[in-house]
Amino acid sequence: MENKLPILDKKFVGNLIPQKFPFVMVDKLLSFSENEVTAGLTVSEENIFFNDEKFQESGLIEHMAQSVALFTGYQFYLKNEPAPTGYIGSIKSIEILQLPKNNEEIETTVNVLQEFMGVTLVDIVTKLNDKEIARGQMKTVLAN
Repeated sequence: MENKLPILDKKFVGNLIPQKFPFVMVDKLLSFSENEVTAGLTVSEENIFFNDEKFQESGLIEHMAQSVALFTGYQFYLKNEPAPTGYIGSIKSIEILQLPKNNEEIETTVNVLQEFMGVTLVDIVTKLNDKEIARGQMKTVLAN
């Protein structure tokens, strides 16, 4: 596949992260640069984190973390290397202002603040219709 963005092929995007169905919380790679990625997800009532007519907080946090994984996965794809598995090392802060509903499309932008020896510190902002609905900061750690 070309390195042309955005990438809207769910299967291709899913192959860039270590998580597999039904635990995939990103389905679009909208933009990518050296220190930033924007990922998307169309919320579905089929999603394991969908309950009570909404995408739950835990799903939103997982979507944010998988957006970080997508950044790393796409970096490795561009180098023609397999993506490593990573973990949430810590969550410094998460603020959730609104929960998306069925068929709504969320976009999450990850801004890499620091990357050192497999540890990545990021700021994350999630939007729905250009309105911020969540933000946070977390560290992710690559497995050896």
